Amino acid sequence: MEQTDNYNDIIMLSHHVSANRPHMTIHDRAAQFSAFAALKGYDDEIDEAARHTDERIVPCEERMEEINEKLLLICEQAANRPAVKIVYFVPDGKKDGGSYRSVEGIVCKFDVYNRLLLFDGGEKVSFADIYDIELK
Repeated sequence: MEQTDNYNDIIMLSHHVSANRPHMTIHDRAAQFSAFAALKGYDDEIDEAARHTDERIVPCEERMEEINEKLLLICEQAANRPAVKIVYFVPDGKKDGGSYRSVEGIVCKFDVYNRLLLFDGGEKVSFADIYDIELK
């Protein structure tokens, strides 16, 4: 009882309102006391580890010969801007493996020096990453 007597002089005073600072909402007050992310980036690391990548499939010699023959045909027809569909491997920048993608379009440049096919849509495909070629 003795302690409550110490507050008798202020217990009936009105709540103080600051003239310098805006009133804080209940949501903002609660946020002050909410848990912080002690392991910042942990969820991102878990998501990255769970992300699926494919292994690069190394084509057999027969498939490599097929791909090389079709590349030669594309090279010979480069001036005619041949239409092709290519399935190729894209290495993942963050972990082992990657994904297979396909591009279908007109080959606008056959770059022998850099070993690239350049498409009219801006895509670039390295000869080394090609898994399959279909001439249209």
